[in-house]
Amino acid sequence: MDAFDSFFSFFTSPTFRFVISTLKVFLVIFWLSLAFWTYRDANRRGGMSGYWGIVVLLFFVFGFFIYLIVRPPEYSDDARERELEIKAKEAMISQADLVCPACMKQIDKEFIVCPYCLKKLKKSCPSCEHALKLNWTICPYCQSNT
Repeated sequence: MDAFDSFFSFFTSPTFRFVISTLKVFLVIFWLSLAFWTYRDANRRGGMSGYWGIVVLLFFVFGFFIYLIVRPPEYSDDARERELEIKAKEAMISQADLVCPACMKQIDKEFIVCPYCLKKLKKSCPSCEHALKLNWTICPYCQSNT
C-alpha cells in the first residue's frame, strides 16, 4: 500500500500542480496563437479572416482543421502576380507582328524590309505601293495581282 500512497501523493504534490498549470498556460497560448495564425493566413489568402479566427477560437483544433480543408489554395498576392504575368505575356503575343522574325528587333508594321538585318518582311504592291504580306497573291487595297 505504501507504493500506491506515494504514487497518489505525487498527484497532489506542488510539482505536479506546477506542471499542470504550465500545461494549461501553454494550451491557452497555443489556442490563441492558432486562432491568430488562422486569422492572418485567411487574410493573406483573401478569405473571411474574422470569421475563421472566431471559428478557431470557438472550436479550437476542429475549427482549425476545417479551415485547413476549405481555405483558398493560394495567396491573394500570388494570384494577382500570376494575372499580371498572364497580361504581360498576352501583350507580348499581341505585339508579335511588331518584331522582326530574324533578329527579334522592334519594327513598324508597315516596314517592307527590316532596317537592322535587311530581311524581307513584306512585298510592295506594284500598283499602289502598299506593303503586302509575302503570301498574298492579290492586293487588298487596289485589287491588282502581285
